[in-house]
Amino acid sequence: MGVQDITNPLFRDKSSASVITAALLSSSVVVLVVAFFRFLRSRSSSQRFIAENNCKPAPAWPQKDPFFALDFILEGFRHFRQKTYLDLWRKYYADLGPTFTLRMRGVQYVNTIDPENIKTILASRFHDYSLSERVEIMGPLLGRGIFVTDGDEWAHSRALLRPNFAKDHVADLGMIDRHFGDLMALLRPHAAAGSAVDLQPLFMRLTLDTATEFLFNKSTRTLSLEHARPAEHAFGDAFQLSLDEMGLVLRLGPFRWLRRQSREITDAHKLCRAYVDRFVDEAWALKQGGKKTDNRTYFLKELVESTNNKDKVRDELLNILIAGRDTVASLLGSLLRVLSQRPEIWAKVRAEVAQFEGKLPRYDQLRNLKYAKYCINEALRLWPAVPLNSRLAVRETVLPRGGGPNGDDPVYVPKGGLVNYSVYAMHRRTDFFGADAGEFRPERWEGQIYSWQYLPFNGGPRICLGQQYALTEMLVVLVRFAQEFSHIESRDPTPWQEELHLTVRPANGVLVALTLAKPA
Repeated sequence: MGVQDITNPLFRDKSSASVITAALLSSSVVVLVVAFFRFLRSRSSSQRFIAENNCKPAPAWPQKDPFFALDFILEGFRHFRQKTYLDLWRKYYADLGPTFTLRMRGVQYVNTIDPENIKTILASRFHDYSLSERVEIMGPLLGRGIFVTDGDEWAHSRALLRPNFAKDHVADLGMIDRHFGDLMALLRPHAAAGSAVDLQPLFMRLTLDTATEFLFNKSTRTLSLEHARPAEHAFGDAFQLSLDEMGLVLRLGPFRWLRRQSREITDAHKLCRAYVDRFVDEAWALKQGGKKTDNRTYFLKELVESTNNKDKVRDELLNILIAGRDTVASLLGSLLRVLSQRPEIWAKVRAEVAQFEGKLPRYDQLRNLKYAKYCINEALRLWPAVPLNSRLAVRETVLPRGGGPNGDDPVYVPKGGLVNYSVYAMHRRTDFFGADAGEFRPERWEGQIYSWQYLPFNGGPRICLGQQYALTEMLVVLVRFAQEFSHIESRDPTPWQEELHLTVRPANGVLVALTLAKPA
């Protein structure tokens, strides 16, 4: 009805207006009645589903605000600013048990650190869940890549990428070692002068250099004093800014509308996508022209040969770059930080690495590094690169445990419900890892094999494709550090604190003093 319609005589007649008003009211009542009966039918269906599956309520977070859960949100914001957000969740689980619920804006949230529940989410009932809001938040940078998509689109991405993580692709230790050489050129002057150096930003540059060479066959070389160019540093800065922003918006959850995307972030996304497009365009031109490239097999080359979709190639490269750069750099930072505080452990690592007599080991020799692997496993346990994760239920479903008075009964998850799980908190459960679960003790891995209690690379169909690449790079860097430096001493007396974005890394960096090893 337009504004001009009020001039119609029909609407100036009181009896006609009354008829129309009555009709509108009747229609509204009908709509409300239909909605009410749909609600009752839905509720009846849910109650029947709950009864059929013997679901029982899980403990509930004691929220004072029953709708917005503002008390829960504000406490989370406060601890996020204090860099204790991960330990706040540990406290929740310690107080309420391994599975508890919360309601926020009418949505049911189930939070769990029960391995059986996480196994259900990630594996046995994999198709009951989706990635939730990732497309909206991460899509502007990552497009339609493997970390953003679900269903058939995700399955296609995984099938496209899987061959590129075969052993012959990840076994190029020489490539990693070349970039470690650039790192050493920056570290030697500090070691010679006895001055402290922060390793964390250097690790971020190292893993960007190795990941770009692994993916594009051309490295950013941001560590190199001779080869680095402004464009490469600009890309590295823009990529970091984009990832940090995505991590923050993900943490805001349903309140992410409070943070509008700035022009700076939009420009950073564009710069990153344009930078990768350069390499894709070059590879595409070679493919279209039928020109042969070098005989070396590398990620971009294989992708271009496997699809006719240039945008798909670009998106997948950006997705894998996140894992290849941030995951490894974060773990290396946490690992070297704790080793700088534990000289007795550093001595054991050096003793084991001495078998290579200062040479770079072959890929097959890495299996001999038992204690070094224990150290990496322990760092992955205490500081998993992705400490928090979630899934959205796309249909009514259940978790096997957490309900009832003893927590042994199934828990109902409604369609649209969100399931959060904390690998960080699960990895610190004393019933799984002992009374000293909060301590860095590599020896705990002697003769131990953990299943779903230990998930540094996720699990199920979406288990990290690049985990072998990440473990290989961490081992090579650890070996080379042990060969090059006899001592690595912490210059930061503060305890580890989180800097939480998409991944978690030490908030205070990795400030150390290095002592060069004497030639054998």
